[in-house]
Amino acid sequence: MEIEVGEFTFDVVASGPESGEPVLLLHGFPQTSHSWRRVTAQLTAAGLRTYAPDQRGYSPRARPLGVDAYRMPHLVGDVVGIADALGLDSFHLVGHDWGAAVAWAAAITHPGRVRALTAVSVPHPAAFGWALANDADQAERSQYIKLFRTEGTAEEALLADDAAWLRQVFAGVLPVEDAEVYLRAMAEPGALTAALNWYRAVGGGRLEEPVRVPTTYIWSTADVALGEAGARRCAEFVDAPYELRVLEGVSHWVPEEAPDAVVSAVLSRIAGTGTD
Repeated sequence: MEIEVGEFTFDVVASGPESGEPVLLLHGFPQTSHSWRRVTAQLTAAGLRTYAPDQRGYSPRARPLGVDAYRMPHLVGDVVGIADALGLDSFHLVGHDWGAAVAWAAAITHPGRVRALTAVSVPHPAAFGWALANDADQAERSQYIKLFRTEGTAEEALLADDAAWLRQVFAGVLPVEDAEVYLRAMAEPGALTAALNWYRAVGGGRLEEPVRVPTTYIWSTADVALGEAGARRCAEFVDAPYELRVLEGVSHWVPEEAPDAVVSAVLSRIAGTGTD
């Protein structure tokens, strides 16, 4: 599907019966909606209607210039705008990596629109902020963000030697053909800069409010970017039924490496059977 939100057009993969409960799935960096295909196949088989957009900067016709265009209120506004365009008064929300960060923010600021939240890898922004400031392990894991925030230098480093850095982050986990989908997307003119602008736009205050919608958070023990401190603190920032699911030995690329686990968590949360 092509969905217009203001001046932008988002590419959205829609699947499943139109009568099914709606689920929006938000991808992370440096991926696209392609990352959800194993998850959506099972969700739609269960009767749900899924919508997986290529988010701001990833959809070629939703790729504004400048860092300010990628601040969190704009990213959340895209999600709400897509839902509005689809005629969805409310929806279930699932996000991975940066998509999880946007999903948390959307659930905090638009609780009346989000029926249930499943966040994968990235914890509540206040939990992550605490870990970054107080946990040496998380601070070390996040060192790469300094590079990503350096305009020009980051693009050159990530695309050098036939995108060797990007290839390495997927190596040994994702099939080569999947990695190639993301590498081609990042090679489009302006795409990598737009994706990195999500990192560069961070600042100006963090959402500290608790989420007040039913929430499941998934953390994987072999995630090189996100440590345990933030994961364990996440519960403090959910004022609603909440469940933490820990995936032993799974890498950061959870939707592709462990789609069954994601589907199980989403279906349980939608059914209201997650831990209170």
